[in-house]
Amino acid sequence: MTPQLQQAIRLLQLSSLELQAEIQEVMETNPLLEVEEDFEFNDNAAPDKTEEQQIAAETPDASQIENADIPNELPTDSEWEDTFEQSTGPAAPSNQISTPGIERDNEDSSSDSLQEHLLWQLRLTPFSDTERAIAAIIIDSIEDDGYLKTTLEDIQQSLDLGLDENDPDNIELDEIEAVLHRIQHFDPVGVAARDLRECLLIQLKQYQSNDLANVELLTTLIEEHLDTLAKRDYAQIKRTLKISEEQLTDLVRTIQLLNPRPGSQIQVENTEYIVPDVYTQKIHGRWQLSLNPDNAPRLQVADHYAQMIKRADNSADNVYLKNNLQEARWFLKSLQSRNETLLKVSTAIVERQREFLDHGDESMRPLVLHDIAEEVEMHESTISRVTTRKYIHTPRGIFELKYFFSSHVSTDSGGECSATAIRAIIKKLVIAENPRKPLSDSKIADISVTKALMSHAEPLQNIVKH
Repeated sequence: MTPQLQQAIRLLQLSSLELQAEIQEVMETNPLLEVEEDFEFNDNAAPDKTEEQQIAAETPDASQIENADIPNELPTDSEWEDTFEQSTGPAAPSNQISTPGIERDNEDSSSDSLQEHLLWQLRLTPFSDTERAIAAIIIDSIEDDGYLKTTLEDIQQSLDLGLDENDPDNIELDEIEAVLHRIQHFDPVGVAARDLRECLLIQLKQYQSNDLANVELLTTLIEEHLDTLAKRDYAQIKRTLKISEEQLTDLVRTIQLLNPRPGSQIQVENTEYIVPDVYTQKIHGRWQLSLNPDNAPRLQVADHYAQMIKRADNSADNVYLKNNLQEARWFLKSLQSRNETLLKVSTAIVERQREFLDHGDESMRPLVLHDIAEEVEMHESTISRVTTRKYIHTPRGIFELKYFFSSHVSTDSGGECSATAIRAIIKKLVIAENPRKPLSDSKIADISVTKALMSHAEPLQNIVKH
């Protein structure tokens, strides 16, 4: 595979945000690429062909590139999905007791890790040099969920490493524990706890309540009966604490407001916003598609630099300009090929899933990569790259192109249904069923398959209700 072909394939895989970053990087390194500026049309003279028009004339369409330049089996197919990984950070709990401490503005959008957030508070807290060294070791040992899994003895050993055992300045366990207790009241409260019981008790101390008896019961319940509570042995707890059913319910509700994983409050990764690559809307009864023009700027070869190239000159400057001109043309060809392929594949998907756009999930048709690959005459690996992390804006919302691919479910009569349609129908059946007389699994299966088959033949609203 040539470097140019590798570049074209890589651009197919990029999401819209990654494509913008790639374009920005290429423009910073290649002086012959520039953003196309608006120009005034001159009625008196026919405009000459621009560099971009010349490139478009020389550029084969997407199917020609697919069939001529890209081999059927690419050596990167089996590893491509592993190259781009996407992960999401843990969601912060919605119900928590309001506890005093350091408040963080725009907490959800913060990119600080838990350790960075704690170290920031450490710098604002008066500590001696020794205490600060202890605190730094403790913070470094805290897990992502907020718990301290390292023992105090191990922390002491780390601090005393290289010191003489008889040195009077050696750090004692009591000093480490005193610093630990101060860190446990950093934000989020309960961080650096060594187990769940300690974590809940730390948060309980911040609980503002005028009912001292209730606080004492909560403390006793967490300290002595947490395992029993986990087993849901409420009868034993009521007998031991001599409380009523109503009191126990109030205690359990209060405990449920505490956060068993305080570290999850810190959002490590920035929010990734979805930018649609394709728009579709129904015009005169037909679904029309268009690429999002805001995803990437319109580029062109800088005419000023292109005119400076002398064909017979082999000077260093001229060779540099020639190389960049060739790279610029290949990059523009790759971008054009990406756009054509994306639009071609999206059109084929929308054509297959018109019923879904008209009527919803219940009308989703069975569809696999091979179906689209056959229709647009491309390889399945190319379809996979084009539809990964590419989004289409529809009247029903924004969907990843991968969402429209649904596995086949065979029926007893030899027909095929979409797994997505069946799941949507089952969900509606369960919501609508009589709680006193729920549908059996076999009944749900019969109704779901029947409705899924009928939804491909007629609008959903005309299906006879079972």
